[in-house]
Amino acid sequence: MIGSMRISAGMKAKTHARIVEVARNLFQDKGFDVTTTRDIAAAAKIATGTLFNYFSSKEALGMAIVAESLRAGHDDYEARRRGLESLDEDLFLLIACCLRCIEPCRNYVAPVIEAAMSPFAQSRLCPEADEFRAQHMERVADCLSRHDFAMDSSFVAMHLYWTLYLGVLGFWSRDESPQQEDTLALLDQSMRLFVASLSDNHARLEVSRDA
Repeated sequence: MIGSMRISAGMKAKTHARIVEVARNLFQDKGFDVTTTRDIAAAAKIATGTLFNYFSSKEALGMAIVAESLRAGHDDYEARRRGLESLDEDLFLLIACCLRCIEPCRNYVAPVIEAAMSPFAQSRLCPEADEFRAQHMERVADCLSRHDFAMDSSFVAMHLYWTLYLGVLGFWSRDESPQQEDTLALLDQSMRLFVASLSDNHARLEVSRDA
């Protein structure tokens, strides 16, 4: 019984990996909007109904692929940071590493973001997006904590950061400038704006305490 359970778990893992791999290739070759769940199931050699045992929707599958690459960006960031960066430099590095790691998804990252991560997306249809957002914001909160800011103290700050982050991802996906230089300029200004808003809010709190 134990052996069969292990085999079953192993088969499920292989099927999951096969679905992700064929979906990644189809999204890259055909495009996210054109690719159907039937296309993915057929390429993975499973029934369409079986596909939904692993992913609730095409959007969830696309988000899982993009999130995997973005999480690799988190790891790359930790490996690259020196600990001497200013806060805006630290955040710039975090997002730049994410962009570097999702380069293979660039052809379809925009529709995935729009469907799964935009303010208009229905979170209950794509819990993978909520999970990634929580993980990313936790990483951002750790970054702010290292610079003596408390991210969880301001809902406005969290919302502003996430809006800027999605804006940079969306712009990057369509940036045709050499080596996406325009994206890097936008990212730099966005993080400066975000840090300035934090500093301004921090200054107001200090004045309020002293009053």
